[in-house]
Amino acid sequence: MTTISTQPIAGQKPGTSGLRKKTPVFMGPHYLENFVQAIFDVIGAKGKTFVLGGDGRYFNDRAAQVILRMAAANGAVRVIIGQGAILSTPAASHLIRLNNTDGGIIMSASHNPGGPNEDFGVKFNMSNGGPAPEGVTEAMYKRTTEIFEYHIVESQDVDLSVIGRSQLAGMIVDVVDPVADYATLMESLFDFSAIAAMFKGGFRMRMDSMCAVTGPYAVEILEKRLGAAAGTCINATPLPDFGGMHPDPNPTWAKALMDEMFGDNAPDFGAASDGDGDRNMVVGAGAYVSPSDSLAVLAANAHLAPGYKAGLKGVARSMPTSAAADRVAASLGIACYETPTGWKFFGNLLDAGRATICGEESFGTGSDHVREKDGLWAILLWLNILAVRKQSVAAILAEHWGKFGRNYYSRHDFEAIASDKADAMMAALRGSLTSLPGTQLEGLTVQAADDFAYTDPVDGSVSKAQGVRILFEDGSRIVLRLSGTGTEGATLRLYLERYAAGPDGLDLDPQDALAPVIRAAHALAKIESFTGRVTPDVIT
Repeated sequence: MTTISTQPIAGQKPGTSGLRKKTPVFMGPHYLENFVQAIFDVIGAKGKTFVLGGDGRYFNDRAAQVILRMAAANGAVRVIIGQGAILSTPAASHLIRLNNTDGGIIMSASHNPGGPNEDFGVKFNMSNGGPAPEGVTEAMYKRTTEIFEYHIVESQDVDLSVIGRSQLAGMIVDVVDPVADYATLMESLFDFSAIAAMFKGGFRMRMDSMCAVTGPYAVEILEKRLGAAAGTCINATPLPDFGGMHPDPNPTWAKALMDEMFGDNAPDFGAASDGDGDRNMVVGAGAYVSPSDSLAVLAANAHLAPGYKAGLKGVARSMPTSAAADRVAASLGIACYETPTGWKFFGNLLDAGRATICGEESFGTGSDHVREKDGLWAILLWLNILAVRKQSVAAILAEHWGKFGRNYYSRHDFEAIASDKADAMMAALRGSLTSLPGTQLEGLTVQAADDFAYTDPVDGSVSKAQGVRILFEDGSRIVLRLSGTGTEGATLRLYLERYAAGPDGLDLDPQDALAPVIRAAHALAKIESFTGRVTPDVIT
């Protein structure tokens, strides 16, 4: 073991999705090592077993070798790593739980672009398979600012191309098939026979993995195990730069898929997944499914899949996600929880048996099978529902809205805003909250306004300042948050919602239906005045 002196590196503050920086920053002297040592100092490594893997982005392979040598130097007894250092985030969560390990390190910047000058990330997941809670990430950050050395074994690289067991300075390294255990889990949850019969009957699908990690998983499950036609899965080879793509599955970045699904001779079903495999986009022939609607439809129909035939214990959604799932939960007589954004908040509910299915508006949906959102899981549950109901996506949506009403919903992202301007805008908005009730704009009357705070029903912890909510008397809603998932400036996320009870007004274009809410949001938050921006970069 070698102990190397370093300087504390301030500013390595992990957020809800771990630490994300530009790749050259991680490749700089001692930067990765500083953060990994902080993880081991806080969690403890001696005598422990960890899972390790990543989404295959640039620097993934070199970072894996560093982390392995540091794990050995810090006394870990075993590391389970995906072949080629590849693991999707949900697959890593499953391996942690399946092998009862002490946690895992995931190398990913999720849906952010990859490449020599793009983004890289590292996060730690706990022994339950879920993201580290705030108390742990804060301790890691504090440790990065004070350590003066890290421990690493000097050795040749471990051969990660071959499945099997080897030794590294007395530590066991198990290189495993990154797909097999996850695919087996999916087969235990869904009716593969029914889905395979649907494909055999001529059902056509397009799955876009965006040159990211889910490619091998999609090919194995959809084409090999379920019999979808060869070529169903496109962009299925993970590339270090994601083929130049922005691996974020939404209508903007998955435009080629959207064009195909809304074009002539569209397949019956389309789907996309992101960089590390935890997000999904679902679209039918001529029918885009918003993440909020997807969560609601999955909750209403989950009992059609074998893994959920006993029903749901509860449903949870992030606060910015629309209230569509609330109406489903009420009809099922189960609890519906509204949490801050971040999968770790769902983890407590899942561990406590209070919720079975959870969802975020940012294209993340999952269940208690792992402790992360899971893109392929959501896609497979949709396929199971389609196989049983024998209806199109459009027909299922129309029937759902006819029963529950429709929550028109959209998210507008304003990216790379100067942080000081974004902070000033949010501070001014928070300062005006008490004066907003009764304000009338665009035919809407503000009923209430607050800065969302959450008391965890399981552990009693309190999370404040989770996003500004402005509620109108007709049930419309505006939410504004600053996101921490980017690496440049701030991203303003503006969430817009308007409820139509039906039977009329259920087939409008969402942006048209939301037009008065959009105008009211810009006026109330003074977005142009503070940021100089009028048009969002991404609309979903």
